[in-house]
Amino acid sequence: MHINVLYEDNHLLIVEKPVNIPVQGDSSKDRDLLNILKQYIKEKYNKPGDVYLGLIHRLDRPVGGAMVFAKTSKAASRLSDELRRHQIYRKYLAVTRGFLPKKKGRLTDYLWKDRRKNIVSAVSPDNKDAKKAVLDYKVLQSSTEGSLVEVELKTGRSHQIRVQFANQGSPLYGDQKYGQHVNKPGQQIALWASRLSIKHPTKGEMITVDCPPPDKHPWSEFA
Repeated sequence: MHINVLYEDNHLLIVEKPVNIPVQGDSSKDRDLLNILKQYIKEKYNKPGDVYLGLIHRLDRPVGGAMVFAKTSKAASRLSDELRRHQIYRKYLAVTRGFLPKKKGRLTDYLWKDRRKNIVSAVSPDNKDAKKAVLDYKVLQSSTEGSLVEVELKTGRSHQIRVQFANQGSPLYGDQKYGQHVNKPGQQIALWASRLSIKHPTKGEMITVDCPPPDKHPWSEFA
């Protein structure tokens, strides 16, 4: 499987995650991105034995776009610390069904995950197991079907973007889990990690990569 490399040096590997492959191994036993990239490093640099590659953050299986991995344990430790301090900036593009009440704004919800069913719900802030979820959004364009929205995560909760927009009555195009009432089986979810900015773990400079979504429906409906 060809993986598009967006940035690489001795410490970092930033790639475009293809849609519909897991980030790491799961019960499906399908090929996962982490092991694909380890094999890529092993072959490119002719490395013997096991290859180290640190997983810093995740994307849901149906979601594509920019992801960063650490090629050294030092880089992994420093990037993980950046993530905890909310210093890794991630922007997403999404196509929503329906229309949001405002052209831009901040969404704040409290999310609870049913781990047995792998479903996240927006619940009362009084729920002791709920976690606060915050994102900023801006509507870039609208069409008859919905809107192209830019999203910046302020927290990194499971299924956060999908659940928060569904809670606004504007589920994501193609989302079978949180928008099954407006989406058809087989449609690909329109959520894409379009920009990633990190502080380089050894050089200290900011590294920013852009990763545009594929030129196909529904993305192609917008300029």
